[in-house]
Amino acid sequence: MSYSGDTRVGGPADLRQLPHLTIAKLAVGPMDNNAYLLTCRATGEAVLIDAAAEADRVLELIGENGLTRVVTTHRHQDHWQALAEVVGQTGARTVAHPDDGDELPVSVDEPVVHGDTVPVGDCSLTVIHLRGHTPGSIALRYDDPGGRTHLFTGDSLFPGGVGRTGSDADFRSLLGDVEERVFGPLSDDTWVYPGHGRDTTLGAERPSLAEWRERGW
Repeated sequence: MSYSGDTRVGGPADLRQLPHLTIAKLAVGPMDNNAYLLTCRATGEAVLIDAAAEADRVLELIGENGLTRVVTTHRHQDHWQALAEVVGQTGARTVAHPDDGDELPVSVDEPVVHGDTVPVGDCSLTVIHLRGHTPGSIALRYDDPGGRTHLFTGDSLFPGGVGRTGSDADFRSLLGDVEERVFGPLSDDTWVYPGHGRDTTLGAERPSLAEWRERGW
């Protein structure tokens, strides 16, 4: 089955099989949040990105093989409503940026900053700090040995623009980080998995960067 990234709340997860990593995307909750389960194909170790809502469905997705870590992309409540229950049921360690960690419902076991890595069995994710949507918003970068980069952006980058910000200064900060730390080093075929809704690629969004800067959102 081919991966499309088009999921709906109440529907099944969409599954993507990479050579070394499996990605399962599940839409949950009243705000159509995305939860991503990443599993190392060699070791079976799994990491969840955003225990957003509907703990029962997230736990069903995790299954009997368990969970090593939960990464929370930022402190907004719709991205961690199921966090306490998922951690309580699985014993997974929690990962977040320290600038947002104090507002999560559980303590952060492994604080991460820009450039740190999060292991997923034999695979690893690189942390990209994108300041503006919240002070501690992060994205997670997986470089597939086959050549393509996969980027989990939380609420910092969507199809059509960057995430919501509360001031012009925050917008300029976020767009600057996205341009410098995402569009600058990464190629157009980089696949973007956002915190809500459909996926995109950097190539689809790159031509609009000047328009985003001009419009201010």
